[in-house]
Amino acid sequence: MRLSRFFLPILKENPKEAEIVSHRLMLRAGMMRQEAAGIYAWLPLGFRVLKKIEQIVREEQDRAGALELLMPTLQLADLWRESGRYDAYGPEMLRILDRHKRELLYGPTNEEMITEIFRSYVKSYKNLPLNLYHIQWKFRDEQRPRFGVMRGREFLMKDAYSFDLDEAGARRSYNKMFVAYLRTFARMGLKAIPMRAETGPIGGDLSHEFIVLADTGESGVFINRDVLDLPVPGEDVDYDGDLTPIIKQWTSVYAATEDVHEAARFEQEVPEAKRLNTRGIEVGQIFYFGTKYSDTMKAMVAGPDGVDVPIHGGSYGVGVSRLVGAIIEACHDDAGIKWPEAVAPFRAAILNLKQGDAAVDGACEQLYRELSAKGVDVLYDDTDQRAGAKFAAADLIGIPWQILVGPKGLAEGKVEVKRRSDGSRDNMSPADVVAKLAG
Repeated sequence: MRLSRFFLPILKENPKEAEIVSHRLMLRAGMMRQEAAGIYAWLPLGFRVLKKIEQIVREEQDRAGALELLMPTLQLADLWRESGRYDAYGPEMLRILDRHKRELLYGPTNEEMITEIFRSYVKSYKNLPLNLYHIQWKFRDEQRPRFGVMRGREFLMKDAYSFDLDEAGARRSYNKMFVAYLRTFARMGLKAIPMRAETGPIGGDLSHEFIVLADTGESGVFINRDVLDLPVPGEDVDYDGDLTPIIKQWTSVYAATEDVHEAARFEQEVPEAKRLNTRGIEVGQIFYFGTKYSDTMKAMVAGPDGVDVPIHGGSYGVGVSRLVGAIIEACHDDAGIKWPEAVAPFRAAILNLKQGDAAVDGACEQLYRELSAKGVDVLYDDTDQRAGAKFAAADLIGIPWQILVGPKGLAEGKVEVKRRSDGSRDNMSPADVVAKLAG
């Protein structure tokens, strides 16, 4: 993509309404624009990041055996009355009347709708286990939306729902999502720690939040530092095998949100040197809620003995749009964003340091063609801005690799390659740059 043809409305000044780093940098880097309190338009740069995060989430859900569908944003109020949650959910729910005076709501979550879909088609235990997920926009009318996408009203979420014959099967499904979440966040360059958490309005008695440590996080957390060094399961993890050892490894080390923190246990189990009390950002949460929804909504299947029994369920959410902000909170410096390569809007940026110079223009064009042909996602800054402005813009938007092309280096057959993550620089031939980035 040529920058001269890209829509990138960079702001020079820090927006006054932005209280935290991710909100400030997303606005400054032209990733989004606020349209109303807690509601944002995703501009091209931000949308590219959002889609890459979404794809990683999708790949790991598919790997774990979940099946994707798509449910509507609007739901019938009667479904929520069946479960008893319509009145209990509170003012965060946006309630709507259509022209026929039917009561609708803009979905904050989808337990009721997916249960209704399930009970319409699945009648036998032979069709279990089943895990269905979608990636869809949600709305929760936060009283005080703030911190940009970290606490917005409209947000993109992956929510999955498992259906099993009994508690043992449901816990196996829970473990699959637990492992899938470890892998999902690690692929994005994040260390997300599973922590015991309250179940809230979802219900049930088993839940873990996946928390990224950050000073600006909304959650107080207490952890044993050893959890930071635990290994994440590899791509070859057997989801059909026994995942219990992995779960035990991650849950035997103390890690809890402040809502369920046990001070006495923390002090007893964790050596003082390893105790860490800090804040974190929730990027996902998983729940086992048993028969809460199947009892009230009559989601039954015939068991092996032919007797109908209520299914055991779980739900599993990932804040896809919130992850954009969480990654920035974890990966930035004073100059701007430092994207992990897996989620970066572009992998490399070519900076033409002397626009109009025939040799420099030619070298940039050749690099752009060759990298694009090799499948490298590249942004070519072909604008007539001064070099300093190009350096600042590239650092702000956080492209992992910057290729600096100027007449002095080209005279020696070299271009300069800067790695955004650590600031390291190398002088290389254009051919070596292509080989490095394409490899």
